[in-house]
Amino acid sequence: MGQKTKAVRLYGADDVRLEEFELPDIQDDEILVRIVSDSICMSTYKLLKQGKKHKRCPQNVDTNPIIIGHEFAGDIIKVGAKWRHEFKEGEKFAQQPALNYKGSLASPGYSYEFFGGDATYCIFPPEVMELGCLLHYDGDAYFYASLAEPVSCIIGGYHSMYHTNKQNYLHAMDIKSGGTVLILGGAGPMGLGAVEYPLYGGNRPGRIVVTDVDDGRLGRAQELISPELAKKHGVDLHYVNPRNCADQYAALMALSGGKGYDDVFVYAPIRELAELGDRLMAFDGCMNFFAGPQDSAFSAMINLYNCHYTSTHILGSTGGNTGDLKEALELSSQKKLRPAVMVTHICGLDAVGGAVAHLPELRAGKILTYTHINLPLTAIADFESLGNRDPLFTALHKSCAAHQGLWNAEAEHILLSHYGVS
Repeated sequence: MGQKTKAVRLYGADDVRLEEFELPDIQDDEILVRIVSDSICMSTYKLLKQGKKHKRCPQNVDTNPIIIGHEFAGDIIKVGAKWRHEFKEGEKFAQQPALNYKGSLASPGYSYEFFGGDATYCIFPPEVMELGCLLHYDGDAYFYASLAEPVSCIIGGYHSMYHTNKQNYLHAMDIKSGGTVLILGGAGPMGLGAVEYPLYGGNRPGRIVVTDVDDGRLGRAQELISPELAKKHGVDLHYVNPRNCADQYAALMALSGGKGYDDVFVYAPIRELAELGDRLMAFDGCMNFFAGPQDSAFSAMINLYNCHYTSTHILGSTGGNTGDLKEALELSSQKKLRPAVMVTHICGLDAVGGAVAHLPELRAGKILTYTHINLPLTAIADFESLGNRDPLFTALHKSCAAHQGLWNAEAEHILLSHYGVS
Protein backbone atom coordinates (compact mmCIF):
# COMPACT_ATOMS: atom_id res chain seq x y z
CA MET A 1 0.00 0.00 0.00
CA GLY A 2 1.21 3.53 -0.82
CA GLN A 3 1.53 6.39 1.62
CA LYS A 4 -1.65 8.33 2.39
CA THR A 5 -1.30 12.08 1.80
CA LYS A 6 -3.38 15.21 2.18
CA ALA A 7 -2.81 17.80 -0.56
CA VAL A 8 -4.16 20.92 -2.23
CA ARG A 9 -4.85 19.93 -5.82
CA LEU A 10 -5.65 22.00 -8.92
CA TYR A 11 -8.42 20.77 -11.23
CA GLY A 12 -8.59 23.84 -13.47
CA ALA A 13 -8.87 27.60 -13.41
CA ASP A 14 -10.13 28.81 -10.00
CA ASP A 15 -10.59 25.21 -8.84
CA VAL A 16 -8.35 23.97 -6.02
CA ARG A 17 -9.42 21.34 -3.49
CA LEU A 18 -7.91 20.02 -0.27
CA GLU A 19 -8.16 16.25 -0.54
CA GLU A 20 -6.84 13.10 1.09
CA PHE A 21 -5.75 10.25 -1.15
CA GLU A 22 -3.22 7.46 -1.45
CA LEU A 23 0.06 7.86 -3.28
CA PRO A 24 1.25 4.94 -5.40
CA ASP A 25 4.12 2.79 -4.20
CA ILE A 26 7.42 4.36 -5.22
CA GLN A 27 9.48 2.80 -7.99
CA ASP A 28 13.19 1.98 -7.66
CA ASP A 29 14.12 5.34 -9.21
CA GLU A 30 11.79 7.46 -7.03
CA ILE A 31 11.91 8.94 -3.51
CA LEU A 32 9.07 9.44 -1.02
CA VAL A 33 9.27 12.55 1.18
CA ARG A 34 7.38 14.13 4.04
CA ILE A 35 6.84 17.83 3.42
CA VAL A 36 7.01 20.10 6.46
CA SER A 37 7.01 23.63 5.03
CA ASP A 38 6.07 25.36 1.81
CA SER A 39 5.99 29.06 0.98
CA ILE A 40 3.29 30.45 -1.28
CA CYS A 41 4.38 32.13 -4.51
CA MET A 42 2.51 34.60 -6.71
CA SER A 43 3.25 32.22 -9.58
CA THR A 44 0.81 29.75 -8.02
CA TYR A 45 -1.89 32.43 -8.08
CA LYS A 46 -1.22 32.87 -11.82
CA LEU A 47 -1.53 29.10 -12.27
CA LEU A 48 -4.86 29.13 -10.39
CA LYS A 49 -6.25 31.92 -12.58
CA GLN A 50 -5.05 30.43 -15.86
CA GLY A 51 -5.57 26.71 -15.31
CA LYS A 52 -4.96 24.82 -18.56
CA LYS A 53 -3.86 28.04 -20.27
CA HIS A 54 -0.73 28.11 -18.09
CA LYS A 55 2.32 26.85 -19.99
CA ARG A 56 3.26 24.39 -17.24
CA CYS A 57 -0.22 23.01 -16.59
CA PRO A 58 -1.13 19.63 -18.16
CA GLN A 59 -4.21 19.55 -20.36
CA ASN A 60 -5.72 16.59 -18.46
CA VAL A 61 -5.61 18.42 -15.11
CA ASP A 62 -9.40 18.13 -14.77
CA THR A 63 -9.11 14.34 -14.56
CA ASN A 64 -5.55 14.06 -13.24
CA PRO A 65 -5.23 17.00 -10.83
CA ILE A 66 -1.80 18.31 -9.87
CA ILE A 67 -0.48 19.19 -6.41
CA ILE A 68 0.25 22.92 -6.14
CA GLY A 69 3.22 24.52 -4.33
CA HIS A 70 6.87 24.48 -5.35
CA GLU A 71 8.84 26.17 -2.52
CA PHE A 72 8.99 23.24 -0.12
CA ALA A 73 11.25 21.32 2.22
CA GLY A 74 10.97 18.37 4.58
CA ASP A 75 12.30 14.88 5.32
CA ILE A 76 13.18 11.93 3.12
CA ILE A 77 11.02 8.96 4.12
CA LYS A 78 11.77 6.18 1.63
CA VAL A 79 14.49 5.90 -1.01
CA GLY A 80 14.25 3.79 -4.14
CA ALA A 81 17.10 1.33 -4.75
CA LYS A 82 18.70 3.48 -7.48
CA TRP A 83 19.37 6.39 -5.09
CA ARG A 84 20.28 4.64 -1.82
CA HIS A 85 23.97 5.36 -2.38
CA GLU A 86 23.22 9.09 -2.32
CA PHE A 87 20.21 9.72 -0.07
CA LYS A 88 19.31 8.38 3.36
CA GLU A 89 15.94 7.92 4.98
CA GLY A 90 15.39 10.45 7.77
CA GLU A 91 17.58 13.24 6.38
CA LYS A 92 16.21 16.70 5.56
CA PHE A 93 16.03 17.94 1.99
CA ALA A 94 15.86 21.12 -0.05
CA GLN A 95 14.91 21.10 -3.71
CA GLN A 96 15.21 23.11 -6.91
CA PRO A 97 11.86 23.14 -8.77
CA ALA A 98 13.22 24.68 -12.00
CA LEU A 99 13.97 21.33 -13.65
CA ASN A 100 14.16 22.20 -17.36
CA TYR A 101 14.33 18.48 -18.04
CA LYS A 102 15.04 17.74 -21.71
CA GLY A 103 13.36 21.01 -22.74
CA SER A 104 10.17 20.29 -20.81
CA LEU A 105 8.45 23.02 -18.76
CA ALA A 106 7.19 20.42 -16.28
CA SER A 107 7.82 21.50 -12.70
CA PRO A 108 6.59 20.54 -9.22
CA GLY A 109 3.61 22.59 -8.13
CA TYR A 110 2.47 23.06 -11.72
CA SER A 111 2.67 19.82 -13.61
CA TYR A 112 2.83 16.66 -11.49
CA GLU A 113 0.04 14.54 -10.06
CA PHE A 114 2.09 13.28 -7.10
CA PHE A 115 4.87 15.88 -6.82
CA GLY A 116 4.17 19.26 -5.24
CA GLY A 117 4.67 21.22 -2.04
CA ASP A 118 1.23 21.81 -0.58
CA ALA A 119 0.92 18.26 0.67
CA THR A 120 1.85 16.16 3.66
CA TYR A 121 3.73 13.62 1.51
CA CYS A 122 4.77 13.51 -2.15
CA ILE A 123 6.95 11.51 -4.56
CA PHE A 124 10.08 12.83 -6.27
CA PRO A 125 10.28 11.45 -9.84
CA PRO A 126 13.66 10.25 -11.21
CA GLU A 127 14.40 13.33 -13.31
CA VAL A 128 14.77 15.45 -10.15
CA MET A 129 17.63 13.34 -8.83
CA GLU A 130 19.16 12.90 -12.28
CA LEU A 131 19.41 16.69 -12.58
CA GLY A 132 20.84 17.13 -9.08
CA CYS A 133 17.76 19.08 -8.01
CA LEU A 134 17.18 17.16 -4.76
CA LEU A 135 19.63 18.61 -2.26
CA HIS A 136 20.89 17.52 1.13
CA TYR A 137 19.99 20.03 3.83
CA ASP A 138 21.06 20.17 7.47
CA GLY A 139 19.81 23.61 8.55
CA ASP A 140 18.13 24.26 11.88
CA ALA A 141 14.73 25.16 10.37
CA TYR A 142 12.71 23.87 7.42
CA PHE A 143 11.49 27.28 6.32
CA TYR A 144 15.02 28.40 5.37
CA ALA A 145 15.08 25.64 2.77
CA SER A 146 11.58 26.56 1.55
CA LEU A 147 12.63 30.17 1.09
CA ALA A 148 15.87 29.19 -0.64
CA GLU A 149 13.87 28.83 -3.87
CA PRO A 150 12.56 32.41 -4.02
CA VAL A 151 15.97 33.67 -2.86
CA SER A 152 17.56 31.68 -5.70
CA CYS A 153 15.27 33.54 -8.12
CA ILE A 154 16.60 36.84 -6.76
CA ILE A 155 20.19 35.63 -7.01
CA GLY A 156 19.54 34.38 -10.55
CA GLY A 157 18.20 37.82 -11.42
CA TYR A 158 21.47 39.42 -10.35
CA HIS A 159 23.65 36.85 -12.07
CA SER A 160 21.61 37.26 -15.30
CA MET A 161 22.58 40.94 -15.63
CA TYR A 162 25.36 41.74 -18.08
CA HIS A 163 27.46 44.57 -19.45
CA THR A 164 29.21 44.78 -22.77
CA ASN A 165 32.81 45.22 -23.84
CA LYS A 166 33.21 47.06 -27.13
CA GLN A 167 36.77 45.79 -27.63
CA ASN A 168 35.91 42.09 -27.82
CA TYR A 169 32.10 41.93 -27.43
CA LEU A 170 32.34 39.66 -24.42
CA HIS A 171 29.58 40.07 -21.85
CA ALA A 172 30.61 40.69 -18.24
CA MET A 173 27.95 38.87 -16.24
CA ASP A 174 26.29 40.16 -13.03
CA ILE A 175 25.62 43.75 -12.00
CA LYS A 176 28.39 46.31 -12.42
CA SER A 177 30.75 46.24 -9.45
CA GLY A 178 30.70 49.62 -7.70
CA GLY A 179 27.87 50.79 -9.94
CA THR A 180 24.34 52.05 -9.35
CA VAL A 181 21.31 49.79 -8.91
CA LEU A 182 17.65 50.84 -9.12
CA ILE A 183 14.95 48.48 -7.80
CA LEU A 184 11.51 49.70 -8.89
CA GLY A 185 8.60 48.41 -6.79
CA GLY A 186 11.16 46.92 -4.45
CA ALA A 187 9.64 46.99 -0.96
CA GLY A 188 7.60 43.81 -1.40
CA PRO A 189 8.77 40.39 -0.19
CA MET A 190 10.99 39.56 -3.16
CA GLY A 191 12.22 43.13 -3.41
CA LEU A 192 13.47 43.01 0.18
CA GLY A 193 15.56 39.99 -0.71
CA ALA A 194 16.88 41.88 -3.73
CA VAL A 195 17.93 44.78 -1.50
CA GLU A 196 19.76 42.56 0.98
CA TYR A 197 21.48 40.09 -1.37
CA PRO A 198 24.08 42.45 -2.96
CA LEU A 199 25.32 43.40 0.51
CA TYR A 200 26.65 39.84 0.85
CA GLY A 201 26.79 38.07 -2.52
CA GLY A 202 27.77 38.62 -6.13
CA ASN A 203 29.16 41.97 -7.29
CA ARG A 204 28.67 44.78 -4.78
CA PRO A 205 27.23 48.07 -6.09
CA GLY A 206 28.15 51.48 -4.77
CA ARG A 207 24.56 52.68 -4.52
CA ILE A 208 21.09 51.09 -4.39
CA VAL A 209 17.88 53.09 -4.81
CA VAL A 210 14.59 51.35 -3.95
CA THR A 211 11.15 52.69 -4.84
CA ASP A 212 7.67 51.76 -3.67
CA VAL A 213 4.35 53.64 -3.46
CA ASP A 214 3.39 52.07 -0.12
CA ASP A 215 4.82 54.03 2.83
CA GLY A 216 4.09 51.13 5.20
CA ARG A 217 6.16 48.70 3.13
CA LEU A 218 8.92 51.27 2.70
CA GLY A 219 9.01 51.86 6.46
CA ARG A 220 9.32 48.14 7.15
CA ALA A 221 12.05 47.81 4.52
CA GLN A 222 14.00 50.71 6.00
CA GLU A 223 13.73 49.20 9.46
CA LEU A 224 14.85 45.72 8.41
CA ILE A 225 17.55 46.74 5.91
CA SER A 226 18.56 50.20 7.00
CA PRO A 227 20.81 52.65 5.14
CA GLU A 228 23.12 52.39 8.16
CA LEU A 229 23.41 48.62 7.73
CA ALA A 230 24.09 49.01 4.02
CA LYS A 231 26.72 51.67 4.71
CA LYS A 232 28.64 49.19 6.88
CA HIS A 233 28.94 47.05 3.73
CA GLY A 234 30.04 49.95 1.56
CA VAL A 235 26.67 50.56 -0.12
CA ASP A 236 24.79 53.88 -0.21
CA LEU A 237 21.10 52.85 0.17
CA HIS A 238 18.08 55.09 -0.47
CA TYR A 239 14.34 54.39 -0.18
CA VAL A 240 11.98 56.59 -2.20
CA ASN A 241 8.21 56.92 -2.55
CA PRO A 242 7.89 58.44 -6.04
CA ARG A 243 4.46 59.81 -5.16
CA ASN A 244 6.24 62.26 -2.90
CA CYS A 245 8.33 63.56 -5.81
CA ALA A 246 7.15 66.43 -8.02
CA ASP A 247 9.01 64.77 -10.90
CA GLN A 248 9.95 61.17 -10.14
CA TYR A 249 12.19 60.83 -13.20
CA ALA A 250 14.20 63.91 -12.21
CA ALA A 251 14.39 62.84 -8.56
CA LEU A 252 15.58 59.32 -9.37
CA MET A 253 18.00 60.55 -12.01
CA ALA A 254 19.51 62.91 -9.44
CA LEU A 255 19.98 60.01 -7.00
CA SER A 256 21.93 58.15 -9.68
CA GLY A 257 24.43 60.99 -9.80
CA GLY A 258 22.86 62.35 -12.97
CA LYS A 259 24.17 59.61 -15.25
CA GLY A 260 21.41 57.03 -14.89
CA TYR A 261 21.60 53.54 -13.41
CA ASP A 262 23.92 50.77 -14.47
CA ASP A 263 21.44 48.08 -13.39
CA VAL A 264 17.67 48.39 -13.13
CA PHE A 265 15.25 45.80 -11.75
CA VAL A 266 11.48 46.06 -12.28
CA TYR A 267 9.78 44.18 -9.45
CA ALA A 268 6.15 44.94 -10.29
CA PRO A 269 4.46 44.12 -13.64
CA ILE A 270 3.43 47.71 -14.37
CA ARG A 271 3.96 49.24 -17.80
CA GLU A 272 4.82 52.67 -16.43
CA LEU A 273 7.53 51.19 -14.21
CA ALA A 274 9.13 49.35 -17.14
CA GLU A 275 9.11 52.53 -19.22
CA LEU A 276 10.54 54.57 -16.35
CA GLY A 277 13.29 52.01 -15.82
CA ASP A 278 14.15 52.13 -19.51
CA ARG A 279 14.47 55.93 -19.37
CA LEU A 280 16.70 55.78 -16.29
CA MET A 281 19.36 53.42 -17.66
CA ALA A 282 22.92 54.72 -17.95
CA PHE A 283 25.24 54.06 -20.88
CA ASP A 284 25.55 50.27 -21.22
CA GLY A 285 22.74 49.99 -18.69
CA CYS A 286 20.96 46.68 -18.17
CA MET A 287 17.30 46.34 -17.14
CA ASN A 288 15.81 43.11 -15.79
CA PHE A 289 12.02 42.90 -16.06
CA PHE A 290 11.87 40.53 -13.11
CA ALA A 291 8.12 40.69 -12.38
CA GLY A 292 6.22 38.08 -14.39
CA PRO A 293 2.98 39.53 -15.81
CA GLN A 294 -0.20 37.48 -15.98
CA ASP A 295 -1.20 39.08 -19.31
CA SER A 296 0.55 37.25 -22.16
CA ALA A 297 0.26 40.40 -24.30
CA PHE A 298 1.86 42.68 -21.70
CA SER A 299 4.15 45.20 -23.39
CA ALA A 300 5.71 48.64 -22.94
CA MET A 301 7.32 51.38 -25.01
CA ILE A 302 11.09 50.99 -25.11
CA ASN A 303 13.53 53.62 -26.40
CA LEU A 304 15.37 51.97 -29.27
CA TYR A 305 17.40 55.12 -29.94
CA ASN A 306 19.07 54.58 -26.56
CA CYS A 307 19.40 50.87 -27.30
CA HIS A 308 21.33 51.79 -30.46
CA TYR A 309 23.41 54.74 -29.32
CA THR A 310 23.90 54.20 -25.58
CA SER A 311 24.02 50.39 -25.58
CA THR A 312 21.10 49.90 -23.19
CA HIS A 313 19.73 46.37 -23.04
CA ILE A 314 16.80 44.53 -21.51
CA LEU A 315 16.26 41.01 -20.25
CA GLY A 316 13.81 39.08 -18.13
CA SER A 317 14.77 36.40 -15.64
CA THR A 318 12.58 33.83 -13.98
CA GLY A 319 13.61 31.21 -11.46
CA GLY A 320 17.18 30.36 -10.57
CA ASN A 321 19.44 27.42 -11.27
CA THR A 322 20.78 24.85 -8.83
CA GLY A 323 23.93 26.89 -8.29
CA ASP A 324 21.78 29.85 -7.26
CA LEU A 325 19.88 27.64 -4.83
CA LYS A 326 23.08 26.36 -3.28
CA GLU A 327 24.31 29.93 -2.91
CA ALA A 328 21.03 30.87 -1.21
CA LEU A 329 21.34 27.98 1.24
CA GLU A 330 24.98 28.81 1.97
CA LEU A 331 24.35 32.52 2.63
CA SER A 332 21.37 31.64 4.81
CA SER A 333 23.31 29.04 6.81
CA GLN A 334 26.06 31.60 7.38
CA LYS A 335 23.40 33.96 8.81
CA LYS A 336 24.26 36.55 6.18
CA LEU A 337 21.05 36.59 4.18
CA ARG A 338 17.83 36.67 6.18
CA PRO A 339 15.12 35.06 4.03
CA ALA A 340 12.68 35.73 6.89
CA VAL A 341 12.51 39.42 5.86
CA MET A 342 10.12 38.19 3.16
CA VAL A 343 7.71 36.44 5.56
CA THR A 344 4.65 38.22 6.95
CA HIS A 345 2.14 35.37 7.53
CA ILE A 346 1.95 31.69 8.47
CA CYS A 347 -0.84 29.16 7.95
CA GLY A 348 -1.71 25.49 7.89
CA LEU A 349 -2.54 23.32 4.88
CA ASP A 350 -6.25 24.01 5.39
CA ALA A 351 -5.76 27.71 4.62
CA VAL A 352 -3.70 27.36 1.44
CA GLY A 353 -6.54 27.36 -1.11
CA GLY A 354 -8.08 30.56 0.22
CA ALA A 355 -4.70 32.26 0.62
CA VAL A 356 -3.69 31.53 -2.98
CA ALA A 357 -7.07 32.62 -4.36
CA HIS A 358 -6.88 35.99 -2.59
CA LEU A 359 -3.14 36.56 -2.75
CA PRO A 360 -3.13 39.93 -4.59
CA GLU A 361 -5.65 41.60 -2.29
CA LEU A 362 -3.96 40.26 0.86
CA ARG A 363 -0.93 42.48 0.10
CA ALA A 364 1.05 40.00 2.17
CA GLY A 365 4.71 39.20 1.97
CA LYS A 366 5.65 35.55 1.83
CA ILE A 367 3.15 33.17 3.45
CA LEU A 368 4.72 30.14 5.11
CA THR A 369 2.61 27.00 5.13
CA TYR A 370 3.19 24.17 7.59
CA THR A 371 1.53 21.25 5.90
CA HIS A 372 0.92 18.96 8.89
CA ILE A 373 -1.14 21.47 10.85
CA ASN A 374 -4.47 23.26 10.55
CA LEU A 375 -4.10 26.99 11.16
CA PRO A 376 -5.93 29.98 9.64
CA LEU A 377 -3.88 32.51 7.72
CA THR A 378 -2.24 34.53 10.50
CA ALA A 379 -0.10 37.66 10.31
CA ILE A 380 3.05 37.79 12.42
CA ALA A 381 1.98 41.34 13.33
CA ASP A 382 -1.14 39.88 15.00
CA PHE A 383 0.66 37.39 17.26
CA GLU A 384 0.70 39.76 20.25
CA SER A 385 -3.06 40.43 20.22
CA LEU A 386 -3.86 36.76 19.57
CA GLY A 387 -1.82 35.89 22.63
CA ASN A 388 -4.57 37.34 24.79
CA ARG A 389 -6.58 34.17 24.19
CA ASP A 390 -3.99 31.63 23.06
CA PRO A 391 -0.64 31.12 24.83
CA LEU A 392 0.85 29.66 21.63
CA PHE A 393 0.79 33.11 20.07
CA THR A 394 2.25 34.68 23.19
CA ALA A 395 5.26 32.39 22.79
CA LEU A 396 5.46 33.05 19.03
CA HIS A 397 5.25 36.80 19.57
CA LYS A 398 8.02 36.72 22.17
CA SER A 399 10.24 34.74 19.82
CA CYS A 400 9.62 36.97 16.80
CA ALA A 401 10.01 40.15 18.87
CA ALA A 402 13.50 38.97 19.81
CA HIS A 403 14.35 38.72 16.07
CA GLN A 404 13.28 42.17 14.80
CA GLY A 405 9.72 40.92 14.38
CA LEU A 406 10.85 38.20 11.97
CA TRP A 407 9.88 34.54 11.77
CA ASN A 408 12.80 32.42 12.93
CA ALA A 409 13.99 28.89 13.74
CA GLU A 410 12.90 29.08 17.37
CA ALA A 411 9.40 30.18 16.35
CA GLU A 412 9.18 27.28 13.89
CA HIS A 413 10.20 24.83 16.64
CA ILE A 414 7.57 26.30 19.01
CA LEU A 415 4.85 25.95 16.37
CA LEU A 416 5.72 22.42 15.31
CA SER A 417 6.12 21.22 18.89
CA HIS A 418 2.73 22.66 19.81
CA TYR A 419 1.11 20.61 17.06
CA GLY A 420 3.18 17.50 17.75
CA VAL A 421 5.07 17.63 14.46
CA SER A 422 8.54 16.22 15.07
